[in-house]
Amino acid sequence: MPPGVSSHTHTYPTRGLFTVPKSRTNSSDEAPINKKLPKELLLRIFSNLDVITLCRCSQVSKAWNVLALDGSNWQKIDLFNFQTDIEGRVVENISKRCGGFLRQLSLRGCLSVGDASMKTFSQNCRNIEVLNLNGCTKITDSTCLSLSKFCCKLKQLDLTSCVSVTNHSLKALSDGCSMLEMLNLSWCDQITRDGIEALTRGCNNLQALFLRGCTQLEDGALKPLQKHCPELTTINMQTCSQITDDGLVSLCRGCHKLQVLCISGCSNITDASLTALGLSCPRLK
Repeated sequence: MPPGVSSHTHTYPTRGLFTVPKSRTNSSDEAPINKKLPKELLLRIFSNLDVITLCRCSQVSKAWNVLALDGSNWQKIDLFNFQTDIEGRVVENISKRCGGFLRQLSLRGCLSVGDASMKTFSQNCRNIEVLNLNGCTKITDSTCLSLSKFCCKLKQLDLTSCVSVTNHSLKALSDGCSMLEMLNLSWCDQITRDGIEALTRGCNNLQALFLRGCTQLEDGALKPLQKHCPELTTINMQTCSQITDDGLVSLCRGCHKLQVLCISGCSNITDASLTALGLSCPRLK
């Protein structure tokens, strides 16, 4: 199992997620609570419920289905606990229902989600700011092309263990997602210096970059970061064994705000790098 993918799952009745219940009668809609409380107040109550409770409420009646699945209640969604049930059509239904309301979505561990459903998602949820695709191993460059085209407000993207992602994804993100602040590429082992260089041309606001297990990266990948990403505060290069003092010293010269650095497994690093870090990165923790 790739790193970052959990085998811990729960099963919930999500087959009917975002559909109108067929077995309920209109009598449920005539309940006193629906008559006495205005819709706006009911929506406010529903906005405080978690995903599981909202799904249950949506099955009570047609009236509650409309209220529970109102897009304003679904600005932040984490579907990790549903991962075994989540298929592409569920993601598409969510995107159509939530539309521009959705700001944060976690599909961590949802192995069945692929590029086609993410294209529909990108087209419908153009205000998405935080997207977690950790462990979605069917994801390829096509998803990043869709995000680049439609999701210009994206700030945080987790692609951990999306092993089919290549340099083409980074070029696409650079072209269309200039507001990106955090990118996790851990275990995306097809990424090379060319990809990092393309990324930094358009994503100058990067603050956190996770490159753990990107074993093809060498010193040349760090020079574009030094040149174009002065806001960088966190970088993880664990097991990037080709990185040497030359690359790390170069990074230090441009990234003076660096606070968190992981170089575990980088066996070519010597005291020269530590000296450079001490001189150039006073905020390092």
